Amino acid sequence: MNTSTNLYDTITALLERNDILTSAAEVQGMFCGMLGGGMPLECQDWLEPLADFIHQGETFSNDVIDAFRNLYDNTCQQLVESDFALVLFLPEDSAPINERGQALLNWVQGFMLGFGLHQDDLTGCSEDVKEGLQDFAEIARMDDEMSEDEESEQALFEVMEYVRVTAMLCFNELGKSPEQQQSEPQTVH
Repeated sequence: MNTSTNLYDTITALLERNDILTSAAEVQGMFCGMLGGGMPLECQDWLEPLADFIHQGETFSNDVIDAFRNLYDNTCQQLVESDFALVLFLPEDSAPINERGQALLNWVQGFMLGFGLHQDDLTGCSEDVKEGLQDFAEIARMDDEMSEDEESEQALFEVMEYVRVTAMLCFNELGKSPEQQQSEPQTVH
């Protein structure tokens, strides 16, 4: 079992114990969306919006904050790697297909929410990013049950890979690494 799967199961159990009605997949999706929408990597302002959207504005316990910080740092590291290292935070491959499919939908919904918090002007985006976001909106609305067969497995794999690559595309185009932050001219208002 890989560490990503262990971490997914650990955070999922932690969310359940703390009565937080969201999935670990949605949390990583929100992080990727915020970062892909232009939130600086070193920004730590994600905790309040996360609490607002997934915990009715309530503060999180220290163990939840630590788990989220670990997931955030891990996600940031994957996004800046040069070899397309992003791993979607989803149940393991042996989990039932509908459980993995629902987690993917939650991930995409989280991405769209996080992206919208940091990016509201798509006029400067490439056509690829605009198309990807339109596809994400379609994916987020899917709710069909999938059958446990090879064709469905292949289809889910292809959608997962598309989501992963599109999230990285958004980050590569709109995200801000610490180096980019320093090279941007400071504007005075």
